[in-house]
Amino acid sequence: MNRKPVLSILAVLAALLLLTGCGAKTAARPEPNAAPAADAETTAAPSGEGALPEAAPAGENQFVFTRSNFPRLDGSASAVPLGQALASVLLGESREQAASLINFSKTTRSYRALMGGEADVLLAAEPSPVVWAEKDDGGYDWDMAPFAVDALVFVVNASNPVDSLTGAQLRDIYAGRITNWSEVGGDNLEITAFQRDEEAGSQNVMENLVMEGEPMAEAPTELVRGEMGDLVKAVAAFEDSPAAVGYMMYYAAHNMGAADGLKILSVNGVAPSEETILSGEYPFLSSYYVVTDAGRPADDPAKLLYDWILSADGQRLIKHEGYAPIINEGGGTP
Repeated sequence: MNRKPVLSILAVLAALLLLTGCGAKTAARPEPNAAPAADAETTAAPSGEGALPEAAPAGENQFVFTRSNFPRLDGSASAVPLGQALASVLLGESREQAASLINFSKTTRSYRALMGGEADVLLAAEPSPVVWAEKDDGGYDWDMAPFAVDALVFVVNASNPVDSLTGAQLRDIYAGRITNWSEVGGDNLEITAFQRDEEAGSQNVMENLVMEGEPMAEAPTELVRGEMGDLVKAVAAFEDSPAAVGYMMYYAAHNMGAADGLKILSVNGVAPSEETILSGEYPFLSSYYVVTDAGRPADDPAKLLYDWILSADGQRLIKHEGYAPIINEGGGTP
């Protein structure tokens, strides 16, 4: 019997899922700082708040995800909780059981895994210019659409007296023009500016949105951190002083607890929060994208998962996990 391309959609967290799914358009090369829908709600539940919905009993013609047909997921480190939630809901497993399927390799590597046939669906930040060039050179085609919005945030030691910097000051710090905290209202300390490596999604966001194409000052090897946790520890403990600054995505800082013990700076006087991100008031916004190979048939499991993430039901799960959904309540991108 042929199976219709319909997901065994979900018995709802009653207040979250109303089972009114709808598709969304894909994007070619989207803007990396796409703004969220203007009429989106201004709060998002913390990751893991409340039980995840269970899969509804499948009808005889409904598609059912199993471990054998579940798409190979990859993506950015800050999207790992969402990958775990998707696998948990769609497979009817606990989050702990589903976690064994989620081994994300970070932004740049995940796009290369997709192009190399080693992944089926990505949940990732926008790729770097190098990856876009590799895509074009290889003649590769993918479907890509934004599903949530995040923000790049800056963290300092909690004892640093500076609470806010302007975008221009941050750019000058990372270009090497501002070198002492006293130049921005802080103590007379030389600024130690930690960076992420080129494979981190936050590094691409930093270069695009903050530096606006201007080269960053060359950092010593010990100030370039490949893992988000390493950066957090380095900023918190650097020489037991408030000299260090670093950056990461808001979701990782706030919902994953990556910035615990650190101070998250305001930018242009605006503190990052779900409200200021959804309203677009906070300046450094960046989207997460769902990505899969172009041309997959409608009943392909990867295409089914791609479409469901962009549906109103998928967006409600995304919100439940603490991400800021980018799609209107009725479905479709703004």
